[in-house]
Amino acid sequence: MKDCNIVLRGLFRKAYNAVRSTDATLKEEKDDESQTERIEKINARKRALTFALFGVGSFLLGLFIIFVDPYHLLYQYKLKFGPGGEIFSLWEKPPVQLFLKVYLWNVTNSKEYMSGMDTKLEFQEVGPYVYRELMSHENVVFNENGTLSSVPSHPLVWDPLLSGDRKEDDLLILPNIALLSIADVVATKNMFTRLGLNVIIRQSNSQPLVQMTAKEFMFGYKSTLMDLGNTFMPSWIYFNKLGLIDRMYDFKGDYETIYTGTKLGMDNIGLVATYNGATKIPQWENPCGDIQNSSDGTKFPGNIKPNDTLRFFRKSMCRAKSLVRVGETVEDGFNSYVYHFDPESDDNGRVHPKNRCFCTASSIDQCHPKGLLDVKGCYYGFPIALSYPHFLDGDKVLFNKVKSGLNPQKEKHQSYVIIEPNSGTPIKLAIRYQINMFLGNLKNVANSEKFSDMTLPLLWTEIGMYRLPTFLRIRFKLYLYIIPLAQTCFMYALFLGSIFACTYSLHKFLASKRTEITKNSHWIEDDIILNIDKKLASYIPEKRLDVNSKEMEMFFNSLVIPLNTSVEEA
Repeated sequence: MKDCNIVLRGLFRKAYNAVRSTDATLKEEKDDESQTERIEKINARKRALTFALFGVGSFLLGLFIIFVDPYHLLYQYKLKFGPGGEIFSLWEKPPVQLFLKVYLWNVTNSKEYMSGMDTKLEFQEVGPYVYRELMSHENVVFNENGTLSSVPSHPLVWDPLLSGDRKEDDLLILPNIALLSIADVVATKNMFTRLGLNVIIRQSNSQPLVQMTAKEFMFGYKSTLMDLGNTFMPSWIYFNKLGLIDRMYDFKGDYETIYTGTKLGMDNIGLVATYNGATKIPQWENPCGDIQNSSDGTKFPGNIKPNDTLRFFRKSMCRAKSLVRVGETVEDGFNSYVYHFDPESDDNGRVHPKNRCFCTASSIDQCHPKGLLDVKGCYYGFPIALSYPHFLDGDKVLFNKVKSGLNPQKEKHQSYVIIEPNSGTPIKLAIRYQINMFLGNLKNVANSEKFSDMTLPLLWTEIGMYRLPTFLRIRFKLYLYIIPLAQTCFMYALFLGSIFACTYSLHKFLASKRTEITKNSHWIEDDIILNIDKKLASYIPEKRLDVNSKEMEMFFNSLVIPLNTSVEEA
């Protein structure tokens, strides 16, 4: 029994020492862990707060983009015309390739027609004669009323490469515009005036069909009749040679005012406010002469709606014509609207009463037939009339004295304008017109009788811009597609980032709370273990690290005696 007590005492000593050692280690680890846990807890809460602030900030920034729309503000700022402005610079000197193509009507049976062998004319379309139009707006002055003033400039430069085998010195048989124009003007004068003109015509042997070069017909040829007209009627004409393209591109003394968008709204930026100081051209009564809010083709209104009607104005057209949307297309990567001229704007009042002011005749029956626009008021009183090429969509009466050569086709002869609707930028356009002479009764004018009551085609033109330069396409795609798409993607990224950040922050906060609860449960287990030390401390003074054998023996006896008693009883 004594040996058993000795063994038990040894075991209890070892157990006691192990408990004391473990207790000390636990205290040290607990202190270290407590310090580390506090640091981790602080860092975790900092991260959670940081993510929370990031989430709230991202959400607010996303709302800012929705309600303020920074891209729209930047876009409107870019559109406004101002000194040194980007869009203004593009309007002032458009960096596009603008072409003028000219097709002449060569008369192939002039001898037969003049001799009476043929009763109708045969025409041959010759062209194109291609010129580059270096369009610009010169002498720009910004006004305080939200407009700018400028001088339109449209110089032409011959392009031999695009003209192919056509040369400016090609010899053709073409109408003598000087003779036929003066004949038409004088035909309604008194007998003495007609007699004087007939004497001059016979003495100068002026013929209605003459051979001349293409350049002379387009840009002016010398004529005895023009010299006389310039000398004796200086208030009528001021030039001594006559050419159709030369007259079309006569902008001498003209000026225009354009809306800048700084005071009167954004929708009319780049549109005409006045031309030569007036909101209408003087050749027509209101509302026919109104040219306000029309475009010269450089820029159309922005934010175009599908049913909006646009207006196009060129001095040579002698009016502002309406454009109506006929479809949509993707041109050069841009979603665009396709426009044609409104058929109503080609009427002289025969069909639509609102256009009656385009006809100066006393009776509606005397107005020009369908498809023919009277523009003599813009061409010095000469009997000039406009139509579409080959008399496209014109009245059949226009073909009465034409034997061959005219073959109207919509795909070749119809005008069109393709516009990007958000910016009002023309992506592609082709404005096609034919210049004709609408001649009255010439039976009393020498050498002109056979051209009485005839619509005589002279030439037709195409003003075309077929593609934007590469750098402009890239720039417009950046402004119109890439930047707004990037803003939208950024906005959605902000909202998604906000959701993620707030969710992550909440997760971290709740995780720290769960960790704290778990650590508290570990502390309960530690307290159970430490109670052993408290039990020992009731026998051993706290401040003593060493225990003498007597005390140890008394402590272990108190533990072992019950065990011995149980064994003896057994």
